[in-house]
Amino acid sequence: MPTLAELLETSSAQHRHLCPRQVLGVRMGLYAGELLGLALPQTDKRLYTFVETDGCGADGISVATNCWIGRRTLHVEDLGKVAATFVDTLTGRTLRLAPRADVRQAARALAPEARNPWEAQLLGYQRLPAAAMFSVQPVRLTTPVEAYLSHAGHRVQCARCGEEVMNEREVELNGVALCRTCAGPAYYAPVEAEAPTPAAFLQLGAAISS
Repeated sequence: MPTLAELLETSSAQHRHLCPRQVLGVRMGLYAGELLGLALPQTDKRLYTFVETDGCGADGISVATNCWIGRRTLHVEDLGKVAATFVDTLTGRTLRLAPRADVRQAARALAPEARNPWEAQLLGYQRLPAAAMFSVQPVRLTTPVEAYLSHAGHRVQCARCGEEVMNEREVELNGVALCRTCAGPAYYAPVEAEAPTPAAFLQLGAAISS
């Protein structure tokens, strides 16, 4: 297994620097593996992770666990929290980890040489025992993890827009399969093209004749 220093180096290389949240993410992922009895970073897809915000902390978790969006082993449930829920898909055991409320103060106490609070967190988060850094809560997913995993190769065509929908993300309304955008509400809205003005037609004609 890679050491903490090696994992931090990997995370740092992705961001071109190392920050406290990357350290938190790496430590959180490693601690989850320890509590679940899993060797991390994983080489299979047994562990599924829900991160509660994007950014540096999420990347640290990915480096430690080898759970990535591209491998379909990580899901972002954006709550604006540096917290994560880890699911052992083989046993169903599910743990949510979050930094303790006093973790910044505890980190500063272990980094007396730090020149500022940021550096104190960067150093202290590497020195604190994991049990002093994170709260751990056994939880149950309100949507089974199988719904996130879905079935490989499952595809349908949206009856309204005609676009392909993968991973069982379609919505069935009145017996018709629709993508979630067409079923609404969508996260985007199309911009209607403005009708060309007479002046625009004159400019186009001049451009063609020249």
